[in-house]
Amino acid sequence: MNTSALTPIVVRLKLSLLKNGLRQSGGRRAAFITSAVLALLFAALQLLGLVMLRGNPDAATLAVLAVALVAVGWAVVPLFFPSGDETLDPTRLVMLPLRPRPLVGALLVASLVGIGPLFTLCLVLGSVLAVAYGTGAVLVAVLAVPLALLVCVALARAVAAANTRLLTSRKGRDLAVLSGLIVAVGMQFVNFGMRRLGDSGGLSALRPAGDVVRWLPPASAIGAVDAASEGAYGRAGVQLLISLATLGLLLYAWQRSLVKLMTTPDGSTLAAADASRDKSGRRGLGSLLPEGRTGTVMLRTLRYAWRDPKTKAAWITSLAIGLIVPVFNALQGAGTVYLACFATGMLGMQMYNQFGQDTSAFWMVLLTITSARDAYLELRARALALLLVTLPYTVLVASVTAGMLGAWEALPEVVGLALSLLGAMLATGAVASATLAYSIPQDSRRNVAPGQGGIAFLSMLGGVVVGTLLCAPMIALAIWLHTAGQQGALWLLLPLGVGYGGLVCWVGLRVAAPRMAGRLPEILAAVSTG
Repeated sequence: MNTSALTPIVVRLKLSLLKNGLRQSGGRRAAFITSAVLALLFAALQLLGLVMLRGNPDAATLAVLAVALVAVGWAVVPLFFPSGDETLDPTRLVMLPLRPRPLVGALLVASLVGIGPLFTLCLVLGSVLAVAYGTGAVLVAVLAVPLALLVCVALARAVAAANTRLLTSRKGRDLAVLSGLIVAVGMQFVNFGMRRLGDSGGLSALRPAGDVVRWLPPASAIGAVDAASEGAYGRAGVQLLISLATLGLLLYAWQRSLVKLMTTPDGSTLAAADASRDKSGRRGLGSLLPEGRTGTVMLRTLRYAWRDPKTKAAWITSLAIGLIVPVFNALQGAGTVYLACFATGMLGMQMYNQFGQDTSAFWMVLLTITSARDAYLELRARALALLLVTLPYTVLVASVTAGMLGAWEALPEVVGLALSLLGAMLATGAVASATLAYSIPQDSRRNVAPGQGGIAFLSMLGGVVVGTLLCAPMIALAIWLHTAGQQGALWLLLPLGVGYGGLVCWVGLRVAAPRMAGRLPEILAAVSTG
């Protein structure tokens, strides 16, 4: 079947998938309509804003950077939202008698159907209107607009096809869960960039970056229009050829990926035996953990943090945000070394709802606990597993923040306060896990099972408040030393913080252990909901 005959069929398939998806529920329809209206409104405002920049000396710089940023989005979105478009997975068509070359053309046309392509078209059109002057530039723009749009779409398709096996695996689901983190981190960078622009005099600070990006596809197509407006038709032709050549390379890579997907078996269906695997499950750093129940529970907790998508997302989010907040505040000149305690608090919250990550498999843990002593060993091992990461991470964040602010003399004090906070969070987290356990659904993006939102909120809020109150003696001591002019004695907060945090953690585990041992059936029922 040739491309011209296949294209209408694939386009109708895309429209049918979209229509049937909206029929599944009223909530999905409402979400789609709301997102479509907001996206189109933002696209219209963006188009109007770019047109209003016409005549501004930095309009071309902003235009090429905006198109480049959108192209990055097209490349990244399929990795984090692989289920957003079922046609991104070509393995669904592998049983049909289709050749890769006509399939590429048909899928490329079908990819132009949707909100994303319309948003991109508005952006590219607004960028061209902002920089096009003269008949020559208009003629170049007629080629540049569809070329830039096709490069974006082909980029998304090539990336998705090259990573289809990944996107349909457990690692692909991990990426989807981490998408919220990527957005949060990206917003921090955008906020930082806006602040730097405001401090450096506006869009003129972007000119060096714009001079480089205008030679990169698909922004080079917009650069070609700007070059034609200046009468540099030779440069405009080269920039158009760069985008055109890139489109050809992307289509070729996409076709090669389709051939590979349609002719090679899925590795997940092949038997794979690793003869070198240690039957005990202890390999690498795991062999350094202590023997007995403590080492086993620590290894299980660390494996959950590495393998379970939602547990991994919670860990990576805490690690990233805990570092970004103090570092970015320090870069903006508004930071303080005490913000390092924020990272400790973020990681300490991983101790809350320890049994929720086990879900219904908690029954295996339940069978091994026959006394408060067993419960204490279970909770202690989970706390030690967290300490393996949180302890060096706390020292790292505090050191980086102190170095950026030039406040090395405050490092012992801050580390002491942070470790006392960590001990308090581990203590309250153990009690909350035994008292206010809740389920974490594995088959949805929700982090709390329906009907348990209040329990989760109370667990987190109560734990944070009580943990902060438990740190009050150390905070009061630090304030007194500062107000009394005893700066030379502030280093004592480091050993005091280590001892106080360890004592509070030990007391918390002792209080939580009998509570846990007496509520095992209730905990199992709570974490098995949903």
